[in-house]
Amino acid sequence: MSSKVNIRKLATGVPGMDDLLGGGVPEFSFNLIAGVPGSGKTTLAHQMMFSLASPTCKALFFTVLGEPPLKMLRYQQQFPFFDVDKINTSIRYVNLAADLLEGDFDQILQRIYREVRDFSPSLVFVDSFRSVVQSPQNAGGNTHALQHFVQQLGLKMTSWQATTFLIGEYMAPEAESSPIFTVADGIFWISQVVHRDSMVRKIQVVKIRGQSQKLGLHTFRIASTGIEVFPRVIFDSKATQITGDKRVSLGVPALDDMLGGGLPAAYAMLLVGPSGSGKTILATQFLAEGVRVGEPGVIAAFEKSPNQLLSHKLNQLVTRGEVGLIDTRALDLSIDEILHDLMAMITRMGAKRVVIDSLSGFEVALASVFRENFRESLYRLVAVLTGMGVTVLMTSELEDRYTDLRFSSYANAFLADAIVMQRYVELQGQFRRVISVVKVRASAHSKDIRFYDIEHGQLRIEDKPVPFSSVLLGHTVEQY
Repeated sequence: MSSKVNIRKLATGVPGMDDLLGGGVPEFSFNLIAGVPGSGKTTLAHQMMFSLASPTCKALFFTVLGEPPLKMLRYQQQFPFFDVDKINTSIRYVNLAADLLEGDFDQILQRIYREVRDFSPSLVFVDSFRSVVQSPQNAGGNTHALQHFVQQLGLKMTSWQATTFLIGEYMAPEAESSPIFTVADGIFWISQVVHRDSMVRKIQVVKIRGQSQKLGLHTFRIASTGIEVFPRVIFDSKATQITGDKRVSLGVPALDDMLGGGLPAAYAMLLVGPSGSGKTILATQFLAEGVRVGEPGVIAAFEKSPNQLLSHKLNQLVTRGEVGLIDTRALDLSIDEILHDLMAMITRMGAKRVVIDSLSGFEVALASVFRENFRESLYRLVAVLTGMGVTVLMTSELEDRYTDLRFSSYANAFLADAIVMQRYVELQGQFRRVISVVKVRASAHSKDIRFYDIEHGQLRIEDKPVPFSSVLLGHTVEQY
């Protein structure tokens, strides 16, 4: 009778990385960290190594570069994860550059064996393994010798109970023929997406034996604290069942009436209108009403800086910690990072309301690199937030063309459960604002078009509907 072997998973110490790997790196596995130059391979390896290394879990780092380890350490010690006290005690560096120039694969293997035997590490890193592949000994394309080297290295490291990481610069076409891709238990692929002046780093777990990983490309950043991974959030349709029974007030009683008693909880509402129509003001009232009834909120600013966005009222809510503010002014954004920050703040604050101001800025922020994925990104953002039971209000600025009725750019109106529209009309030589409810999914709502004004930082909607509904279809109205 056979029993199941439990493989221990090693925590990487890289925020978000363990989530991609299904819990961590399998102990005694043989892994490859591959990617283009400058993508962060060495930094990722060092962050994992310093997190895992201890007197009982030693790490041996082989450098196969022409430059000495001292130069590499000079830059790595700028990160807070670097611990100088671990050098030469829990972590040891060995330079194989001379062996690579003078010896063959067998000689390099023997040197690695001796160092491992003398130091007894639990972790072994080889950077850059690509240098071994391109060594003079393999200049003739001796694939058999390279494959033998890789197999022997993997076999020895496993027999010595060491978790091994080979670090190398590889391009996708080389992956199809390189022996290391067959032998490796885990393959972590790092890439850089560059479009015009914007660049976003991505990581993919191509392969990891014995456990389930998160598929697809995931965003990561190299910040002053090191690497942080933002795993793609997958919408769980079973997470929240939306019934539409509970209603949420927008803080404008007349608009609540037009919506049929308020906005159904966990709905996503799209508020569209031209510049100056009061979209951000209505969003502020929505958040303030939430605070009043004990529902904290979060606002994500994609278009304005915090100083431009915060009215006196909203600034008070943020200062008191009743509304969380996420500044998303960076142009190199991805939906993974945005969702990570939003979900973290929602969970921390127990927030029930979220404002995205605005989708126009969201389009600009994502479109710099991910224009072709904008609709998919927006769909996932809305689905995940409403799946958490959060009520979402999204603003979107549209050019008022009078005779051209549009509810969103990029045909995104179908993503919203409710749509409220603000427009301008010309009346007796003046611009007037009108508001209407376009749709509320699975709910009756008013069909009225009503005038409204902005007084003392709040929307005031008139009780009676506009007498001439054709006001939206013409350029001017002669009577009222």
